[in-house]
Amino acid sequence: MRIVFMGTPEFAVPCLQALLDHREDMGLEVAAVFTQPDRPKGRGNRLAASPVKKLAEQYGLPVYQPEKIRRESVEDLRALAPDVCVTAAFGQILSQELLDIPPMGNINVHASLLPRHRGSAPIAWAIWQGDEELGVTTMRMAKGIDTGDMLLKAALPRDPRATCGEMTERLSRLGADLLIETLRAMQQGRLTETPQNEAESTYDPMLTKEMGRMDWTKTARELANQVLALNPWPACTVPWGDGRLKLLRAEAAEGSGAPGTVLRADSREGLLIACGQGALRVTQLQAPGGKAMDAKDYLRGHPVETGLKLPAQEE
Repeated sequence: MRIVFMGTPEFAVPCLQALLDHREDMGLEVAAVFTQPDRPKGRGNRLAASPVKKLAEQYGLPVYQPEKIRRESVEDLRALAPDVCVTAAFGQILSQELLDIPPMGNINVHASLLPRHRGSAPIAWAIWQGDEELGVTTMRMAKGIDTGDMLLKAALPRDPRATCGEMTERLSRLGADLLIETLRAMQQGRLTETPQNEAESTYDPMLTKEMGRMDWTKTARELANQVLALNPWPACTVPWGDGRLKLLRAEAAEGSGAPGTVLRADSREGLLIACGQGALRVTQLQAPGGKAMDAKDYLRGHPVETGLKLPAQEE
């Protein structure tokens, strides 16, 4: 089975690695990899390769990096003559012309239990919306956004203290296993396809920096979910001195007061902030210009006055 793989971030790396690990026992050939172009990264804004590109280069695989795959890469893909294309968080939408090239079709590894959480940030939205279970679905690719027929699913209970970054790592490994299971079923002729129920579908927008603003009139549970969902990016922030304080981990706790009021701030209790219902206990934070650290450790060296009022809502 000749495969062209398309993926970009860390989530996609275990899928590519799994294909490479099963080349002999499953007769897989990874003909090439498509990934997003190198992007500026870090304080120096130096161009950096995607995680998928780095892995592909370790194995000497041909790498294609089109800005717009539907415009630039039709002939490249046709010349590669894949039996099947596999995508995982590639970051570009494939045209019908591209989808029609592999005779065995296109398989996508999507990080949600479809039809819920279509879109580019399914793990973050599942955490933010308080889902008790997260998961991965393999699906046939169609022209729409995550609308194709479902193949296989696998689920994990949500760890209520895990960040989006941590759940992404766990789901990436689950997705790699599910991809191999899907390809085995395809080779053995026992793969079934299930159309998505549109009535149950949800589509979530892309994450933006503005989504990290805190509305203290919301419940503590909602805000704790928001903090975990937006770690590592874009991160929840609040005004702090001349900059903004990043809230990296938090949990719902008991407490009451005007929304946005600091109720406790010490090395025993951490940073406790009143919400519309309950209070948010910040357990990990990052001060402007500083590094991520336990909130209790931060408060040992940076006293915060009880009663400090943070804006209840930010424009």
